[in-house]
Amino acid sequence: MSAPTCPYESDPLPTEAVDVVVIGGGSAGLNGALMLARSLRSVVVIDSGTPRNAPATAMHGFIVLDGTPPPEILRRGREQVRRYGGRIVFGDVAAAEPVAPLADGDLRFTVTLADGRTLTARRVLVATGLRDVLPEVPGLAEHWGHSVVHCPYCHGYEVRDEPIGILATGPASIHHAWLFRQLTDDLVYFTRGTGLDSETRARFAARDIRVIETDVKEVVNGDDDTLAGVRLTDDTVVERRVLAVATRMEARTEGLDGLLLPMEELPDDMGRRFASAMAGATGIPGVWVAGNATDLTAQVGAAAAAGALAGAHINAVLAAADTDAALAGSTG
Repeated sequence: MSAPTCPYESDPLPTEAVDVVVIGGGSAGLNGALMLARSLRSVVVIDSGTPRNAPATAMHGFIVLDGTPPPEILRRGREQVRRYGGRIVFGDVAAAEPVAPLADGDLRFTVTLADGRTLTARRVLVATGLRDVLPEVPGLAEHWGHSVVHCPYCHGYEVRDEPIGILATGPASIHHAWLFRQLTDDLVYFTRGTGLDSETRARFAARDIRVIETDVKEVVNGDDDTLAGVRLTDDTVVERRVLAVATRMEARTEGLDGLLLPMEELPDDMGRRFASAMAGATGIPGVWVAGNATDLTAQVGAAAAAGALAGAHINAVLAAADTDAALAGSTG
């Protein structure tokens, strides 16, 4: 596969060590970089240009920016980081690992890009986001982010009053049903082999949620190629304009094995994330994580806030390290 074309002008990669490298150019990574750059830290954001919300036409649920196209939010974010001296480099991380610290004990990490370029940094912020894994239903993926949605808060208002189908993937889909029922009176729950206890069935019936237990064969398109419904394995077609799916969410880990970051599986097969503590600190000294890579359900606003918190924490740790080095130098 050929390398993706850079959608914006990429900054040169510094040859000297920087304070922080941020791996990931989404809302968490950019906001973390913004906090660091405003603190006069040298910071480089490595951006693969593959944001999770790329298929969506607008971002919702974030005050002031509600309804803004995702590419526009990222464009503004890059512009603001650069305004304070931060650099944005378009590229894929092939490897990231700790290297020998300096004589004073200050940490060092090396990041290697897919094209062979390398960067050395004192600290690392991982903000790679996540990947949504859809069920293997023919025709489903082509509508992802439009007529196939996962978040009632991100997309729900835009699909209100439409005939909606829930494609069950596990226990989380039951919760999905309650939330999407708030948005439409015409909701069908396709069990797809997942179980429903008697209490849930009674609650569904009380809310007029129709349950279909025949398995789903494929997604059906209309004459205009928009989603028209689903075909069941008995060839019955159930008309739907929107399908809601609780995806399996997996943190993007490509190129990060060398950091040895602890991972965590969430219950009910919801997904896999980087484990983190307060402010995104990980079990690996010098490495933080923020956004969807560790909080799988965070929307744009929450991811940006987590990035800001991590950036502030990294700056505080660096300030202490700088003071330790100055003290050692004055007494050495």
